[in-house]
Amino acid sequence: MGDRPLIDHDADPREASRLQAERHAAEIAEKGYTLIADAIDLHIIDELLADLDRLHEELSVQPAGNGFEGHRTLRVYNLLAHGPLWQHVPVHPSVLPVVERVLDPGCLISSLSSIDIRPGEVAQPIHADDQLIPIPKPHPPTVCNTMWALTDFTDANGATRLVPGSHLADHNPIFGGDYETIPAEMARGSVLVWHGSLWHGGGANGTGERRVGVAMNYCAGYIRQQENQQLGLPAALVRSFPKRLQQLVGYSIYSGLIGHIDKNDPRTLLMASGTESQPAPAPGDTNDSSMVWDAT
Repeated sequence: MGDRPLIDHDADPREASRLQAERHAAEIAEKGYTLIADAIDLHIIDELLADLDRLHEELSVQPAGNGFEGHRTLRVYNLLAHGPLWQHVPVHPSVLPVVERVLDPGCLISSLSSIDIRPGEVAQPIHADDQLIPIPKPHPPTVCNTMWALTDFTDANGATRLVPGSHLADHNPIFGGDYETIPAEMARGSVLVWHGSLWHGGGANGTGERRVGVAMNYCAGYIRQQENQQLGLPAALVRSFPKRLQQLVGYSIYSGLIGHIDKNDPRTLLMASGTESQPAPAPGDTNDSSMVWDAT
């Protein structure tokens, strides 16, 4: 699953990246998921894993103790609030272009959390990430989620279980139902990307080692985010983010209308209200955002 295609290294790297992203998006449309092998440099993976262990200790993280989050699984939510290292995850150039093709460039960060499945954990119930959104299925993607492998994912240690093609079903899975699945096995540094309607769940860990992943989840710009980014992230912190990350956490306007504040881009108001040091504007970076009625 997810074998990388041969790449013409003499070709334009930007064109090669575009074609690669389109291939992954097409695979998601067909099967409901794709695997981007060796997407993330291993030194970044090592840094994320070490920082996650820091958070486990500082926050005294314990298993939630319920059937969905797990009895032997450690989770940390709202990771953007816990240090600058996590700011690189939502905008990674190997992953975000694929998500933008599944949703569109107006997509938002829905949640950023970690999932550390410890030995002895049982399989998570099969579910769809968009099943609480009350619209008929199948439907165009409203959610596109990703799992970064910080350790190897194997069938034995709890690799995510998938029901291929289930994103096209006209109903949601029954909670606790028994379904035929395949494991999303991948080496650390790889990223699994899937349509929010795909039926899936964390696997059981029958080994003596942990299985650690980062769940970097996105939603369409017209869908409410799973984690409330505007209240969960201090405004002073968001002002220090690069422009694209500010847009992804919700300081943006979707389709020239959704999310405006008195006909203003919320990012404009965010930046104007701060007295803290702010990053230098990137080339072409302006606070102007056209509203839908400006074209009439």
